[in-house]
Amino acid sequence: MIVVAVSPDPMLEPLRGAQVLVTGATGFTGSVLVRHLTEAGARVRAIARPSSHVDALADLDIEWVRGQVYDESVVRAAAIGVRYVFHLAAALREARSSEDTYRRVHCTSTRLLAEAATRTPGFKRFVHVSTVGVHGHVAQPPADETAPFHPDDGYQRTKAEAETWFREFASAQSLPHVVFRPCAIYGPGDRRLLKLFRMAARGTVPMLGHSRGLYHLIHVEDLVRVVLRGAVHPAALNEVFIAGSQTAITLTEIVRTVERTLGRPVRIVRLPAWPFFALAAVCETLCRPLGLEPPLYRRRVAFYTKDRSFDTRKLRDVLGYSPLFTDEEGLAHTTRWYVQQGWIRPPNAT
Repeated sequence: MIVVAVSPDPMLEPLRGAQVLVTGATGFTGSVLVRHLTEAGARVRAIARPSSHVDALADLDIEWVRGQVYDESVVRAAAIGVRYVFHLAAALREARSSEDTYRRVHCTSTRLLAEAATRTPGFKRFVHVSTVGVHGHVAQPPADETAPFHPDDGYQRTKAEAETWFREFASAQSLPHVVFRPCAIYGPGDRRLLKLFRMAARGTVPMLGHSRGLYHLIHVEDLVRVVLRGAVHPAALNEVFIAGSQTAITLTEIVRTVERTLGRPVRIVRLPAWPFFALAAVCETLCRPLGLEPPLYRRRVAFYTKDRSFDTRKLRDVLGYSPLFTDEEGLAHTTRWYVQQGWIRPPNAT
């Protein structure tokens, strides 16, 4: 296993001994967050669905509250005595996930948690993790925290609704808070970008369309450290931050970094995007009524055709955070982890 050795952040001392509540703790980012919270000495309580697997976190001292994050009785019980809330829960973007599901997981849970926090004596800060997806297509990148919301789908719409409601509620109720909008989160354990890494490992990567393919990343370790700092930093109080690397990277650059790490040539094949958009529309129309995951969908095609770039200066200027990883270092680190775990095969594997 690849271990990231980093000195403890002295700014996190307020978390020592504090009762914290985490949603989304069994997810990719949440599982890293709870490890860092326990290392910081926090007393961690987490809401997990009855079907969630917690075995990977069995070595941690976590108080699990089983139930749905949008169940009022579950939230009330979980929020007793907490000083900090880290709200990371998000619905999976799958064919069977309806807009009602997104709204319950994103909006209802946020309302219940925020209302519970206002009733909790001694509450310190609510950390709400949103997404840069609330901005949708950015006509003139890079976008900063003041850019308008233009969500593209049900996931993004309900994330935008949840964040908008939360910020208005928190302001009206004087609820101490901070909001983070992460860019594309990657790192060891990530499966969203795994397909791109696997294609590069096989030696051929198709690229759809002819845009620059700008993509804005943040390594999961950097995101978690930023979130933790935002929970206690005085200057983060009631602020919003886009959390990402200093600059965007192109999809081609991502592939070339994997290429260098694996030490094998990768061929990039440019294909027109419009036939894939048309095919994706047909797949979605046929599969979604049946609750099947489409083999191809428009959001995946758009991954290759949209430029995503954000201005992350506020993160550095206000929180004074220096990332652990450049994009190249983080991508190489992730590639080596995938190889170690057998998730991708090195070029000399048989």
